[in-house]
Amino acid sequence: MVNAILIILVIIAVLVYIAHKIKENQNAETESVVEQDDQTYTLDKMIIFIKKRLDEITKVNLYDIGLSEEELKRRKNKKYELKKALKGCTYGDVNDKKYIKELIYDLLSKEYGVTETNISKAIPFDIPSLLTGQDKFDIIIHEYQKEFGYEALGEMIKKYNLAVMKYIQGESKPCYVITDEEIGEIYEKENFHLSFNDKLEIVVQRIYQKYKGYSSIDEVRDMNIDGVSGGVSGLPESFLSQVAQTDADYLTQITDAKVARACDSIWIMFQGKSIRLAFLSFGTEAELKRVCQNIYKYNNPGQLSDTNGYKINEMKDGSRVVVVRPSMSETWAFFVRKFDVKRATLEQIVRFDGKEEAIELLKFLVKGARIIALTGEQGCRKNNNVDGNDRKHIRNYEPSYHWNCVRVALKKNISNKKYSFNAWDRNNCRSGMFGRSEKNWWFR
Repeated sequence: MVNAILIILVIIAVLVYIAHKIKENQNAETESVVEQDDQTYTLDKMIIFIKKRLDEITKVNLYDIGLSEEELKRRKNKKYELKKALKGCTYGDVNDKKYIKELIYDLLSKEYGVTETNISKAIPFDIPSLLTGQDKFDIIIHEYQKEFGYEALGEMIKKYNLAVMKYIQGESKPCYVITDEEIGEIYEKENFHLSFNDKLEIVVQRIYQKYKGYSSIDEVRDMNIDGVSGGVSGLPESFLSQVAQTDADYLTQITDAKVARACDSIWIMFQGKSIRLAFLSFGTEAELKRVCQNIYKYNNPGQLSDTNGYKINEMKDGSRVVVVRPSMSETWAFFVRKFDVKRATLEQIVRFDGKEEAIELLKFLVKGARIIALTGEQGCRKNNNVDGNDRKHIRNYEPSYHWNCVRVALKKNISNKKYSFNAWDRNNCRSGMFGRSEKNWWFR
């Protein structure tokens, strides 16, 4: 009799313990105690919180929470959607990026306790003299995007005539560069009045680009420009470390002269001009390395290693990306080329006097299925020219014509309506433009 009572008591105790653990797990997903101190609302602390919180959400075991069947299914779908977005946003998918930023916004406002009074600890919005060049640029782009969308950067450059050659201190020749002083002047002229939602969105973007984005170029890459690159100029970290071991005085001179490092190198290509963004920087070589290791990963092109020191791939939006690393290059670097297919018209590309005759000649050359060679320097819009010919003088007027251009990296993703290359064709042919024959052996 005593044994039976003891067994019943043990069973009751186990059931009470299990019920307590289930209730504890249910509350664990929503309760998050934030220990507050002077550094609580800085960007570094917020990034740590977001990383930890998203890791908890994606790794929680939903079967241990004691959910109903309908709630379990809903939570599983949300968990799968989050995991997919966290992976897709690193490939340049703007929709996944927007989803993750909205989630970060909710976590900061509802769980972390970011308010109007403490948000300035992350970025000093109320004290313009403490804002860095990147802070001011982020604010300008955020406000311009409300009106111009992905044309924001282009509109800013056009409005303030920034795409002109200018002399800067320490340089003997003029160059295309946008300086920190110019960004400061634009910020003062615009005199933006930010609401709390605007400030929080800017902080969310800064956290996102440090966590899952492409650092300082994250918003720049999404703009409608011709391309963006990083790590392609400046002194590499390896050189600075060698100098520090042999000649400390020379290193001091480099520091005093503020010679740009490779991680300070950010360039954009706008209307065929390579413009350096002197006010932006990756900060450290480790951050540049992180961007290079993530920016080429779409469709799993393989590992970038010391033996295979470069990768050529495309991003989710069709941009072409080339990444290099030591020892093939002096430092980590990447080149992203974007192709503005929607605006690739011959009237926009060919601008010199007498362009009407040149466009008319191209029209008959293309409609006659002639082999055409387009040559020129980088950024002169050779491929946009080809696409303009294709859309205006082939597809719209005579769909039976088609063209294909084969090279080391296929561009624009312009698929032929009738034909496609298989893997063997792409590896064995070099370049060309083909006529209308369906019997052409290049096509399968």
